[in-house]
Amino acid sequence: MKSLILLLNQTRYENKIFWRNPPAAFFTFVFPLMFLVIFNVIFGDDEFETENGTIAASAFYVPAIIALSVVSACYTNIAMNMSFARDRGLIKRITGTPLPTWIFVSAKTLHACLIGMLLVGIIMIAGSLLYDVSVPTSTLPALMTALLLGSATFCTLGIAITAVVPNADASPAIVNGSALPLLFISDVFIPMTQAPEWVTWLAKIFPIKPFSTALHTAFRSSGNNSGFEINSLIVLTVWLAIGLIVASKFFPSSPKN
Repeated sequence: MKSLILLLNQTRYENKIFWRNPPAAFFTFVFPLMFLVIFNVIFGDDEFETENGTIAASAFYVPAIIALSVVSACYTNIAMNMSFARDRGLIKRITGTPLPTWIFVSAKTLHACLIGMLLVGIIMIAGSLLYDVSVPTSTLPALMTALLLGSATFCTLGIAITAVVPNADASPAIVNGSALPLLFISDVFIPMTQAPEWVTWLAKIFPIKPFSTALHTAFRSSGNNSGFEINSLIVLTVWLAIGLIVASKFFPSSPKN
């Protein structure tokens, strides 16, 4: 119970820090909406050929931008925040306080997941109001499973990648460089049905494509289909385990020389 109280208090503190930086908070929520609008302006009247058939562009981009939002909040932001906290010596100083380091890291992770879920809600509302893309109520358990598992996976990977980030200045290049290429080949910005087979195979190995696929399946399934994309969830679970192992064993709490 004491650890839970500490975790909730630290998460509340992380939330205060987040909202005390209005420009960063503003663009955190504006960028996904901007991408949603831009892609629908460009492709709004088109239909895409996907792995599961033809789909309107608006119906494709709502789950796609949700995937982008979760990756941004739970991977990119947390990796950069942890890198800067490490370089400022904040994590090392935490070890000298009554606050356990795992509470500090867990609070950042929990707050990142909460921001990610808030972004998901905003994108769903925007998709429903602007583009008539309905929330998949019949497959809601599948959608929530994909969101929760994906959020946890990308948070742990965001912490894990700091093990190879030499300093905070290098974190934007390394973190974005590890995510952006995968976003382009993972049915987030455009469908990859025309891509070479080796590109599709490569995308399925990494976690963004399975996450995107799980979301697309949950949004498009109906009737007797539960919406669960089991293979994608298994891949995400494997990456969650990898992230946990690397984060626990190799995360450096002190600045690297």
